[in-house]
Amino acid sequence: MTLAIDVRGLGKRFGRSEVLHDLDLSVPEGQVFALLGPNGAGKTTTINILTTLVRPDAGTAMVAGFDVVRQPESVKARISLTGQSAAVDEMLTGTENLVMLGRLSGLGVRGARVRAAELLDRFGLADAAGRRVRTYSGGMRRRLDLALSLVVTPPVIFLDEPTTGLDTRSRQSLWAEIRDLARAGTTVFLTTQYLEEADQLADRIAVLDQGGVAAEGTPSELKSRVGGDVVELRGPDDELLAELPTDGSVHALRAAIDTLDRTDAAARDGVRIAIRRPSLDDVFLAITGGAAASARTESAQQASHDLIGTKG
Repeated sequence: MTLAIDVRGLGKRFGRSEVLHDLDLSVPEGQVFALLGPNGAGKTTTINILTTLVRPDAGTAMVAGFDVVRQPESVKARISLTGQSAAVDEMLTGTENLVMLGRLSGLGVRGARVRAAELLDRFGLADAAGRRVRTYSGGMRRRLDLALSLVVTPPVIFLDEPTTGLDTRSRQSLWAEIRDLARAGTTVFLTTQYLEEADQLADRIAVLDQGGVAAEGTPSELKSRVGGDVVELRGPDDELLAELPTDGSVHALRAAIDTLDRTDAAARDGVRIAIRRPSLDDVFLAITGGAAASARTESAQQASHDLIGTKG
């Protein structure tokens, strides 16, 4: 297995604040790898180190086979980065931005124009292709910035919260592009605040908490850590009245449903029972929530116990 990204013992401090400590990451070629974590966990700092924008204080990081500290130019020649802020030339049109980058990246005049038209259409900017970017809305600039990162296909692409501010259509277009890139062998390293996005796209996920990896695995592996199915009792307005975790077996599901069905809440009009699998939201809260998440869990369990009670 060839690694596109290999991080060992990475550490970074800003003043007295330790942002990353002893961080290890391994990303095989051709995978979509998602880095999750609460604000301040170190996601953007990690990307900035891997793209040579920030030097680490400890450890090593290899990207596309090159050291980010000792061989930064070789790394930069093999990556593409889309940061959280759009980086476009406001004085040029959408088409001119894309054609210029295509030409700088080695495409011919015709090839650059064809690729520009493809990306403008994919990201819903075809109607604004001839307008100067200074007239674009914030969302339109973000879409153009993402299109610029995909003009050519380097071995590794970094996307730092790429779909923030995008509408549903643009988000799904980007998801399709990411899937196509991975199928063609490109490695995609992304951070995101949308857990559904990571669930939909990522081959593997790492959850950062307090500067280190708190958990790593496939979406299914991470969700299995939370437990089995959850049986929910929901009211007419879809409010959660009670819930009971189960191990997913038929016997346990029947027992949970029978228990919830005996509650006073079950007698209300419009009450229904639903079964759901653990989500990445559950994983995220369980891993990064700390004492607050534990308190919420204990409170919810006590509320369910009080509601269900025992009858005999």
